Amino acid sequence: MSQVALLRPSEAPAAGKRELTKVANRQAILDAAREVFGELGYETATVRDIIRRTGLAAGTFYNYYRSKEEVFAALADDGARRFNPILKALRGHGLGFEEFVRRAIEAYFEFMADEHTNWVARRPAGEPHLHIQGETPEMAAVFAEVKDAIEDAIAEGRGPVADSEYMAASCIGIAREVGERMLTRPSVRHVLRFEGLLQEEPAA
Repeated sequence: MSQVALLRPSEAPAAGKRELTKVANRQAILDAAREVFGELGYETATVRDIIRRTGLAAGTFYNYYRSKEEVFAALADDGARRFNPILKALRGHGLGFEEFVRRAIEAYFEFMADEHTNWVARRPAGEPHLHIQGETPEMAAVFAEVKDAIEDAIAEGRGPVADSEYMAASCIGIAREVGERMLTRPSVRHVLRFEGLLQEEPAA
């Protein structure tokens, strides 16, 4: 007999409610961390600062994350998760290799600019941009999406024949390095428009 059949009807709603609570708690922690890291800076911020902002108990926080490093990695993972659908949409246009890379990097810069405007710009002046050590699952998914797009372009004769893994790593590495340097400029969107990477907004 399956486990589903053994579940009493009265237990199903409770199980669903617990899952919703977990999702809500995790999101509350990430939202609070964005604000705290933005206001205080990553180096200065503590787990206690994040907990205070969530209104959750300390024990609840540690049910999800063991340190602020884990929270920061989760934020990076969340960003990669939100960017991946943008890449998927670009692949659906049947673009040539060069055009796909150009549009993908442009989309990444726009995404970074939005993230910068929303919370990264509130970091204390002079605090270095942080790097995530290793690769989160959603970052791996972004890499796989770029690699698959390159392999499709090669198979269809729309791209150069080369090692798709190296090419994906090169494209992502260049975009990430340029994007991080972009974040050090006083006005990110001004830099993008100056470099021709963003279109001017139409006049009202």
